[in-house]
Amino acid sequence: MADQTRTHQEMISLDSSQAHPKGRQMVKAATAVTAGGSLLVLSGLTLAGTVIALTVATPLLVIFSPVLVPAVITVTLIITGFLASGGFGIAAITAFSWLYRHMTGSGSDKIENARMKVGSRAQDTKFGQHNIGVHQQQAQHAS
Repeated sequence: MADQTRTHQEMISLDSSQAHPKGRQMVKAATAVTAGGSLLVLSGLTLAGTVIALTVATPLLVIFSPVLVPAVITVTLIITGFLASGGFGIAAITAFSWLYRHMTGSGSDKIENARMKVGSRAQDTKFGQHNIGVHQQQAQHAS
């Protein structure tokens, strides 16, 4: 009975995993493109804000050159802006790189294997009481 139940469960999981592979890939691609595009736009906006801040701060530094505190604050803000812009750019490149690897198939096997393991563990947990009873009965018959 356990063999029949397991075979039926495997058939259900195979049918559900093969039912909509294109739809799942489209959702993953749309999510990756949205995340990557958003991070790229955020990177560009941060870079533009940093350049504008540098343009505004330079004449102020010339006028108020004896005062070093605003210079330190401005330099700190500029460095922070460039680092944030670079970070968002790297995050966008990483998202697009993942999308490329996933669409070409080099990274999707690991994710699919992990998903199947989690699904298998969930089914084992769900049907665990029945399987435990069957295994105990088989162990008693074997003894």
